[in-house]
Amino acid sequence: EYDGDRNAEGERHGFGKARLPNGDTYEGEYERGLRSGRGTYRFKNGALYTGDYLQNKKHGKGVFFYPDGSKYAGDWVHDQRQGYGEYLYANGDTYTGEWAGNKRHGQGTYVYKDTGSKYVGTWVNGIQEGPAELIHLNHRFKGRFLNGKPLGRGKFIFNIGCEQHGEYIQPVQEKEEEEEDEPPVPAEPKWKASEITKLTPWSPHDEEPAPGEG
Repeated sequence: EYDGDRNAEGERHGFGKARLPNGDTYEGEYERGLRSGRGTYRFKNGALYTGDYLQNKKHGKGVFFYPDGSKYAGDWVHDQRQGYGEYLYANGDTYTGEWAGNKRHGQGTYVYKDTGSKYVGTWVNGIQEGPAELIHLNHRFKGRFLNGKPLGRGKFIFNIGCEQHGEYIQPVQEKEEEEEDEPPVPAEPKWKASEITKLTPWSPHDEEPAPGEG
């Protein structure tokens, strides 16, 4: 069912309202029979998108309300979250930053609602990876992440005004004689402290080896 403007060829063109066979509805702009321009699309499952369209795809800026109560507001490219946007998750966590192919990718800040902790740094395909800072209520960790876990050199900075330097080391997996063919659970990287200092300017970007090292 369609109620709205058409062009000389009889295609939907201009402003209109449509009910799709699957029960979804769209109200907004059309161009030559396709959703193009600004519009609001209501899904039968309770989801809703309001924003820009280009040739039937979400493209430009728009807000998507998901059925679980989460929502994304930001850039879209060909129906995917891409560019810059803010996502509010159903559990109250938020991510603000860069996206590519529907995933967190690039620079971004993720805030954990339960603890108030924040991850500020780099993401690769939805996973925390690269230089970052993990900020807690009375201290923070500055270092690098790999596969969502801190790894390598870093430091804890305490609000009382000192730092603990060290590194996260991936423990060597002990091989055990197992009957079942279960994949081993990857061991958590272990923090190995080296020294406590007053505040220093070291950052995870300073990875240049010192002269005489390497």
